[in-house]
Amino acid sequence: MRPLHDIRHEYEFLEGDDRYRLLIELGRELEPMPQALKTDATLVRGCSASVWVYPVPRDDGSLHFMADSNAAITKGIVALVLAAVQDKPAAEVAAMDVAEALAPFDLKNQLSSNRTQGVPNMIALIRQAAARYAAA
Repeated sequence: MRPLHDIRHEYEFLEGDDRYRLLIELGRELEPMPQALKTDATLVRGCSASVWVYPVPRDDGSLHFMADSNAAITKGIVALVLAAVQDKPAAEVAAMDVAEALAPFDLKNQLSSNRTQGVPNMIALIRQAAARYAAA
């Protein structure tokens, strides 16, 4: 997965449809999420498309997230969120202002509201999972 700052650098040089294409490309680059992990428990509420997020704790205290969506652009947004938190220590993810990390992408103005409405819920789910693992 590309680092968030690399994605941002590329994103800043693009406009309109090219930004959509980049998001779709990011979504395609996500590692496949096993079908068995796409359950009601991993489903993010409030998204217009189906989005699943599953945290995988690592021995070093970091969290690796597996995620998927049934919509191409939404999957790209999922990939963008994961780029901010992927493989970081659980305590760091729990304390992180993920929305602030994504602010330069200005998603609210770039995408329709129904595409971005679930982003806060996805961030909350990721931070809650990280907090649970950090406390364990």
